[in-house]
Amino acid sequence: MACRFLLAVLLASSAWVAASAGAADEVMVPRPAAAAAALTFGEGYTQLFGDSNLRLHGDGKRVHISLDERTGSGFASQGAYLHGFFSASIKLPSDYAAGVVVAFYRERERAARELVTNFGIATAGFRQMSNGDVYEKTHDELDFEFLGNVKGKEWRVQTNVYGDGSTAVGREERYGLWFDPTQDFHRYAILWTNRTIVFYVDGTPIREVVRSEAMGAQFPSKPMSLYATIWDGSSWATSGGRYKVDYNFIVA
Repeated sequence: MACRFLLAVLLASSAWVAASAGAADEVMVPRPAAAAAALTFGEGYTQLFGDSNLRLHGDGKRVHISLDERTGSGFASQGAYLHGFFSASIKLPSDYAAGVVVAFYRERERAARELVTNFGIATAGFRQMSNGDVYEKTHDELDFEFLGNVKGKEWRVQTNVYGDGSTAVGREERYGLWFDPTQDFHRYAILWTNRTIVFYVDGTPIREVVRSEAMGAQFPSKPMSLYATIWDGSSWATSGGRYKVDYNFIVA
């Protein structure tokens, strides 16, 4: 059987405003894009792997990715982005999802753009931003992750910040949630500017990383692409690998 996750994808452009006039102190802040038009999957994304484990719905504006004994699945944005506000509406599965890792992340690419992305995801975990495919040893990465769960246990959200391939600054931090994430959709977002990174849950900031001179290149500063993937992380994802993926369950 397959562990299944429904991703509803909406990609919209947005305007940006500067919070201060000085270039060195400039902070880019997202302004609501009331009239932004949604993109279809084909207009904004490309399948990476998974064959039939990735299916499109709703005129290409929703994506269903799944994991089975044979393979996971995943897709990536066709462009890359330098700074922005990126968010996902997520409802986590209430049944057994141990060992399953769903990643929605940003990864460095060659081009740079600014935009807002909104993703609705029913999943077990996601990663948000990275660039390891282009810069294998010096990649940048920004993540939200939910690393599978055993039914009845409390979910915890993990955030990651990696710059220039270093894990010395911003390595994983985990947080308890003040709600049951399996009962409804909740919004998880990252604001990434030239001097700060803020992680939000339902509009509440839970982590801030402020760029300092001491960080140097360890602050993510290279254009990144968006990825969404699902795979079997049984060796480490849930309780350090204690609980494995059970393919007798279908998580949706």
